[in-house]
Amino acid sequence: MDVLKRARQVFDIEIRGLKAVRDQLDERFCQAVEWVVETLARRNKLIVAGIGKSGHIGRKMAATLTSTGSTCVVLDSVDALHGDLGLVNDGDLVFLLSYSGESEELLNLVPALKRHAVRLVAITGSAHSSLAKLCDLTLNARVPREACPFNLAPTASTTAMLALGDALAMTVLEARGFRKEDFARYHPSGAIGRALLLKVRDVMRAGERNPVAPQTLTVREALLVMTRARSGCVSVVNARGKLVGIFTDGDFRRHMAEDDHVLERPLSKVMTRRPVAIREDALAVEALRVFNERRIDDLIVVNAAREPVGVLDSQDLPRLKLM
Repeated sequence: MDVLKRARQVFDIEIRGLKAVRDQLDERFCQAVEWVVETLARRNKLIVAGIGKSGHIGRKMAATLTSTGSTCVVLDSVDALHGDLGLVNDGDLVFLLSYSGESEELLNLVPALKRHAVRLVAITGSAHSSLAKLCDLTLNARVPREACPFNLAPTASTTAMLALGDALAMTVLEARGFRKEDFARYHPSGAIGRALLLKVRDVMRAGERNPVAPQTLTVREALLVMTRARSGCVSVVNARGKLVGIFTDGDFRRHMAEDDHVLERPLSKVMTRRPVAIREDALAVEALRVFNERRIDDLIVVNAAREPVGVLDSQDLPRLKLM
């Protein structure tokens, strides 16, 4: 057997399956999206139930919906008939996943669900199956064939069902006006949350770690300020405390090579004027972008009055795993 050839055949079969399900999308998909939006607007929830491999896809579908602001729970199709039906409320919308549409566990569940005022949506590969006939709406997930050489193991069908669930979740997301900020609220501990929620003020060096010096201070005195703050730069301010420049250890080395008396010069004579700065309420990822674009090692943080309230070192951000 040519292993790579066979692997590529599996990809080809599953790609054809995805294209087939995409081409089968019609007004029934639009109706499902409308029902989801209506259900959530009433503060009801979505419910997903499936069995076997379709059950695994259902759990992923529920997780994607929930993480994008559409409350969705998984109902175990077996345990449902032994007490778990208690999570079903009038007004909920239930998705039932079965490629064959003949799964006994789901068919047994339908009558119990119909005792509630809920809508039932079947996601199946057989539009004329028993499950499709019992539901209020059917989404067609039929694929030409499975990638299994015996056309038996759920492969292309589960991939297509997964994509159909993603299409539903992403369409609903946009229909409900879900934003990046909303997404971050549901992912506060991961990289997404860090990237979208973390502000510069949360990561900057402040207080004793924020070296600030008036422009009248000598370089010798400024170096002591930098040393105490364990920093490679000092923010230079005017008499009103406004940022007017920056002086770095790199600046010091360059001036030392040219001026034997640099230690006695006032900062106003050696500082870099109009330094790059960022607001304290900016996102931390914006600071990362500035570092990458400007190729600098230190970034001064200012408040609305352009007073230096902190400093960022280029080594501070990578450890936060913002990207």
